[in-house]
Amino acid sequence: QVQLVESGGGLVQPGGSLGLSCAASGSLLVINTMGWYRQVSGKERELVATIARRGSVNYADSVKGRFSISRDNAKNTVYLQMNSLKFEDTAVYYCNAEMWGVPYWGKGTLVTISS
Repeated sequence: QVQLVESGGGLVQPGGSLGLSCAASGSLLVINTMGWYRQVSGKERELVATIARRGSVNYADSVKGRFSISRDNAKNTVYLQMNSLKFEDTAVYYCNAEMWGVPYWGKGTLVTISS
């Protein structure tokens, strides 16, 4: 079994910053891509950012220039630094890890942008 545990969600004002982290544990092999997705109630889950094991990154257009993804392979942990947050960034953020083509998901952490 593989567990992904997110942390760092919360309430922040527009324009503020927040950092998320996600640690993988359990029967780990080589984790290839790790990433963050988000979902608003009633909408489909959408990609926020992904990072390959060797560091190549991919961002949704809506977060480019504001969010930064990174990972620590030794700790099996992925991070998401979110700056210049907007109301529309409010969502449940899910961590994702892919091993040998199998995706694993965390339970999600709520990020709320509100004044």
